[in-house]
Amino acid sequence: MCGIVGAIAQRNVTPILLEGLRRLEYRGYDSAGIALLTESGALDRRRTLGKVAELSKAIDSAPFTGLRGIAHTRWATHGLPSEQNAHPHICRQHVAVVHNGIIENHEELRRLQAARDHKFTSQTDTEVIVHQIHDELAKGADLLTAVRDAVKVLHGAYALGVIATDAPDRLIAARQGSPLVIGVGIGEHFIASDVAALLPVTRRFIFLEEGDIADLTTDTVTIYDRSGAVVERPIRESELTADAADRGQYRHFMLKEIHEQPRAIAETLEARLGNERVLPGILGPEEDALLADINEVQIIACGTSYHAGLVAKYWFEGIAGVRCNVEVASEFRYRRSVVVPGTLFVTISQSGETADTLAALRQAKQQGFRTTLTVCNVPESSLVRESDLSLMTRAGPEIGVASTKAFTTQLVALLMLVTVIGRRHRIKPEREAAIVRAMTALPAQIESVLQLDDVITRTAEGFAELHHALFLGRGVQYPVAMEGALKLKEISYIHAEAYPAGELKHGPLALVDADMPVVTVAPNDELLEKLKSNLEEVRARGGRLYVFADDQSGIRPGGDITVVTVPTTDEVVSPMIYTVPLQLLAYHVAVLRGTDVDQPRNLAKSVTVE
Repeated sequence: MCGIVGAIAQRNVTPILLEGLRRLEYRGYDSAGIALLTESGALDRRRTLGKVAELSKAIDSAPFTGLRGIAHTRWATHGLPSEQNAHPHICRQHVAVVHNGIIENHEELRRLQAARDHKFTSQTDTEVIVHQIHDELAKGADLLTAVRDAVKVLHGAYALGVIATDAPDRLIAARQGSPLVIGVGIGEHFIASDVAALLPVTRRFIFLEEGDIADLTTDTVTIYDRSGAVVERPIRESELTADAADRGQYRHFMLKEIHEQPRAIAETLEARLGNERVLPGILGPEEDALLADINEVQIIACGTSYHAGLVAKYWFEGIAGVRCNVEVASEFRYRRSVVVPGTLFVTISQSGETADTLAALRQAKQQGFRTTLTVCNVPESSLVRESDLSLMTRAGPEIGVASTKAFTTQLVALLMLVTVIGRRHRIKPEREAAIVRAMTALPAQIESVLQLDDVITRTAEGFAELHHALFLGRGVQYPVAMEGALKLKEISYIHAEAYPAGELKHGPLALVDADMPVVTVAPNDELLEKLKSNLEEVRARGGRLYVFADDQSGIRPGGDITVVTVPTTDEVVSPMIYTVPLQLLAYHVAVLRGTDVDQPRNLAKSVTVE
């Protein structure tokens, strides 16, 4: 979950590397570092604890320059955050490495290398990589061969950037299980974990495949596959611009991304909806053939994407009449499952590189699922490339660690998928037309929900000094409550849990008192009266209620109940509508508590390690 940047150019690469790290800081921010090959041919390095701004200050106070370099921003997996554990790691001032991933056999390699008189200066698994490459170089191998032979003994996942003093005109990159891209320039080339890091210098990218090793010079890029054969990988031009990852007028990326949801949803729907139906072929030209005999759906995801899958389960079974199972990827991949013939295997991921989800997909392909499909935000990601079908969310870059627009666009994409599959089962043309009308109205309706910002800002004041919260929802709103609780705990550090409202009396009611606020999602649907009974259970125990209610729900504020009135909407799209005020609540509570909204402690955006 770390960020890698590298460059080989005919100009000083220090500012390029620093800017790339700033743009990757959402991937990790407990330490950062840069290593350069200086004009004298020596390796020079700067590392600092904390965010990239601290590294920038250190470089300002002691400038250094070079035409080749690698850089890294870290999210700790092995070893506490410290300058000693920060990347790049160097062996005997000869070779430097940056690494994203986890080396599972690092303890064994460490023992072997210690016996060869290597001195370890960190607690990281990464340090064994740089020593292994050094040993291969000492045998007389060139840098490319040394990296190729070194990775053969590594077990686990890695994205690597490598430079060495005896190969001043080369930058080596390798990828296995962690994403890595090459930025193509004129007389210069770059590597990064994410295209966003390199948008100020190029919009042309090569996406490395599993097992690829790339040899970069200023003028050439040579890529070898896992067998050692030279291969051509296509150059793709990104549609993103350099300012796509800027905050603009907003105080935080999260707030910006909350307010981008009407546009993101509109773009996700664009050219996919007709007047009364979801257009055929939105999943690609093989849509009909691959979905022809689907009669069950298995959804796999993590975190926020898992909540999107839970919402889709209600839709698949309640609207489409298709059985649907939803499971956390890290659980699915380590248990024995039964594959029902005709099952569609669906993965959901913002980045398309989520390690557990990707591993589950690979396992599913071996188990014989009928078809694999991913709902994803990154067209060139591993999940997209390795799935039979894909449905892109078009949310654009999401920098804030707490997912917002990625979630709502996932819901929109999943509802389209439900419709495509459901019309082969229970969904009739008139029902599909109603769903399409509801989706078409969504961007404008979310714009109106965003007008509640001032009301929710005042509501958030009731949470500023609290330490716990309960979230309740019924039916399809239960996963929405789960997502609301996750947002609050992620960025405000308030312990928050979600329950189906009907489950309240089976245990959680014991927690309710004046210091335990209860947040409830209350659309005007068939479960509203049941929900009102649950609210009375809270009030009878002296609990404080915060209810996000349909304006026709009949729930009124007063005394121990605060009501935020949400505009009436079609029930089928209500999860998207009710998600937005919960996002705003979490945001404003976090601001009041003074936390780091965009980069909350202990978390990183893309979970690319197990």
